[in-house]
Amino acid sequence: MGAMTAQAEKAYRKVINSWAMYDWANSAFVTTVMAAVLPVYYSKVAGANLAPNIATAYWAYTTTIALLIVAFLSPILGAIADFSGIKKKFLAYFAAMGVVATAFLYFVSTGDWLIASLFFIVGNVGFAGSDMFYNSLLPHVAKPEDIDQVSTRGYAFGYLGGGLMLAVNIAMIQLMPDAEIATRLAFVTVAIWWAVFTIPILRNIKEPPATRRAGEHPNPIRAGFQRLRVTFHEIRRYRQLFIFLIAFWVYNDGIGTIIKMATIYGAEVGIGQTTLIGTLLMVQFVGIPFAFGFGWLAKRIGPKKSIYWALGVYTVISIFGYFLAQAWQFWALGFMVGTVQGGAQALSRSLYGSMTPKAKSAEFFGFYGMSSKFAGIAGPLLFAVVGQIAGSSRLSIVSIIIFFAVGGLLLSRVDEAEGIRVAKEEDALAAG
Repeated sequence: MGAMTAQAEKAYRKVINSWAMYDWANSAFVTTVMAAVLPVYYSKVAGANLAPNIATAYWAYTTTIALLIVAFLSPILGAIADFSGIKKKFLAYFAAMGVVATAFLYFVSTGDWLIASLFFIVGNVGFAGSDMFYNSLLPHVAKPEDIDQVSTRGYAFGYLGGGLMLAVNIAMIQLMPDAEIATRLAFVTVAIWWAVFTIPILRNIKEPPATRRAGEHPNPIRAGFQRLRVTFHEIRRYRQLFIFLIAFWVYNDGIGTIIKMATIYGAEVGIGQTTLIGTLLMVQFVGIPFAFGFGWLAKRIGPKKSIYWALGVYTVISIFGYFLAQAWQFWALGFMVGTVQGGAQALSRSLYGSMTPKAKSAEFFGFYGMSSKFAGIAGPLLFAVVGQIAGSSRLSIVSIIIFFAVGGLLLSRVDEAEGIRVAKEEDALAAG
């Protein structure tokens, strides 16, 4: 019996690590393509024939289009996946879409801003779509008592994988004689990395079963829309989940604003490019132990209180950001971001997952994905408006505190025990 128990534990660990490896796989796209390399390449090479402000505007349109496509597709695709039992298949399809589009960035050269935009939109839709189905597998692979630790493990793997790939790509661009060719090859390495490390989750995790109820239309698409109507009709039943989703949208908007605006804010106040890129790399590696640390913390004080701690640190970051003037201060603030970024997002994911019925996990994580995509719209807008009125972005960084305060207040209204109870009742009903 003991041997069987040890064998079962080994199999469970294999499943958990295979799930977490997908964070390792797709984080290379986040660090190299979304954050560090492609935006600069788009401005300097693909958009070389455009005025600098036009290239920046086109890049903004590109990212917005990709965001909107994913935000509106996520809930309906999630409902279809639950109905048909194809969460893992959808993950594979979207990952393949992202991998191919990322590899095709190799063919983008001087003046090719339009095809760069098209490839990035397809790649970003592939990334976000596969990430939604990856998240929806969390309640299926993790035991309820382990869900916080499993989620933080995924973020830790993502920090390490994304950081390593970014370090390799930066070294390629710095050391190879032709920086343009090196950059184009960097996109290919991301595609290969993403494809190879997607294999474990596809091989070692079982497809969750389809969940169908009497009276549902046999056509998956029509059934998907039917489920969405039912979910909206029964929204009061999922009140705790809905309150959490709003809280997450608000405080994640603040987190997303700091992530998106930190580099340009640092450049505005005179921080050099080497410090900006170096800090981005540092955050990746600092995030690894602290993501695990938040998993440990959640086990002792609970995920909600742990998220409060993270929001408190983000508030301190916003306040001290006002006084930013020297490179060492930017390094220090970057270190602070690294201590809480992964923990806040991982525990948000696991808390949401614990209140999500397994029978509707893809659908509900579709709403979660939609919320995370729309988060980051109000924050940068507030940042810009305050900066224009004040004539400096120093007050803008302080204004972000409102998102952490309001988000934390809304989070305090969430009764996670009630949310978990409703999820279990829903699963029992689906099984019966």
